[in-house]
Amino acid sequence: MIDSGLKIGLFGIGLNVYWDQFDGLKTTLESYLDRLSAKFDAYPVTIVNAGLVDTVDKAFETGKLFRQQDVGIIFLYVGTYALSSTVLPVVQRANVPVIILNLSPEAAIDYETFNNLGDRTQMTGEWLKYCSACPVPEIANVFKRTGIKFHQVTGILDNDPESLTEIQEWIEAANVANVMRYNRMGCMGSYYSGMMDIYTDLTLQAKYFGGHFEHIEVDELTAVKEQVEQADIDKRVAEFNMLFDVQDDCSQEELIRAARTSVALDQIVAKYKLGSFAYYHKGTGSAGNEDTMSSVILGNSLLTAKNVPVAGEYEIKNAQAMKIMDSFGAGGSFTEYYAMDYTDDVVLMGHDGPGHIAIAEGKIKVKPLKVYHGKVGSGLSVEMAVKHGPVTCLSVVEDGKGWLMLLVAEGESVPGPILQIGNTNSRYRFAIGAREFVTDWNSHGPAHHCAVGVGHIASKLHKLAAIIGLDLVQVC
Repeated sequence: MIDSGLKIGLFGIGLNVYWDQFDGLKTTLESYLDRLSAKFDAYPVTIVNAGLVDTVDKAFETGKLFRQQDVGIIFLYVGTYALSSTVLPVVQRANVPVIILNLSPEAAIDYETFNNLGDRTQMTGEWLKYCSACPVPEIANVFKRTGIKFHQVTGILDNDPESLTEIQEWIEAANVANVMRYNRMGCMGSYYSGMMDIYTDLTLQAKYFGGHFEHIEVDELTAVKEQVEQADIDKRVAEFNMLFDVQDDCSQEELIRAARTSVALDQIVAKYKLGSFAYYHKGTGSAGNEDTMSSVILGNSLLTAKNVPVAGEYEIKNAQAMKIMDSFGAGGSFTEYYAMDYTDDVVLMGHDGPGHIAIAEGKIKVKPLKVYHGKVGSGLSVEMAVKHGPVTCLSVVEDGKGWLMLLVAEGESVPGPILQIGNTNSRYRFAIGAREFVTDWNSHGPAHHCAVGVGHIASKLHKLAAIIGLDLVQVC
């Protein structure tokens, strides 16, 4: 998991009048909260643990603390009954999603031991240790009526894989939301003329995801490229030969051109602190720019593998989708429909341009091309298939109402013949079949690009959408 600087607010609740009545109850609830807090230690996040909130005064103090600490998400541990008036002030001003953790300390009460306690006061105190479910409807009611966005995890505090997985996925989703909130995307060039589906509103992107969009001229990349030193070029050529399966028909001259541009791209990314990149340039009359833009593919593939996903055709929406997938550790490679294979019931999908080294099936091949995918240009390109096994497709969709939504599908990357044309391409099988997948996916009006990553992560994407405030449609 990428360290995004995420801060998580954590607090438990209780009722202060209980402590004098029921000996040991507060200490027990605090120990439960400590056990819960320890579950976050495996993640590169900062926990702001406010302890037990049991009075209105403590609630206001904790709310102020969470706001000052700029927490990105709040986990509310419900250990026993507490008044909703001591919960609302904690979360109201923070204005971040709240996860209600309704976690019992055990799978069940030991009824026989409990009923043999004899002392009814002691019995009540013991029962209150298991009373986590009791106040949740009250809290949910108040959150609903006051517009607090909340979600629930219901289960057992320890030895419960289902609730632990839910907590882990909420942490990961909040972390990715934080990545996107501070991400800087480089936008170099202009839209591919005529592809109206990829045009997008950058202010709308910022509304949902946050981040910053840095507009960069191709001329700047060209100028930086012309200052690259020979030693850096030699090192990059060596890196290409180590990471890629460079085919015999690739000339040394083309490798040097690609290496020079690759080093320049790294310098541009460092200068503007970019976390993702979208580019396209259709220029004439500048030999330097033409040389630059016909030699970017290998460098962009390296950037994509180093957590700076790069999308061609100035596909900003898809660069966002690729960044999301990459931040979940799933990769996120640029793709689109290539063809249908009705015999094997698969969809062939891929794209020209950069590929994601980390999710390739085998070593990526580098091949020379005279043209890119029907577009003007020449140079080296990469040919790869996505690792065989489970995959997830993600598209950031700008709908007809001026909103954004996420479109998701889970499938499998399967072996078989692919088109060996120097591009990324794979065979994908979906549980609903190729026909139904294509029809359903298209019905939601996505752009023709999407991001594909390894693993089935739709449940994490649902949580991300809930945190950001996006609708999500999963077709399979």
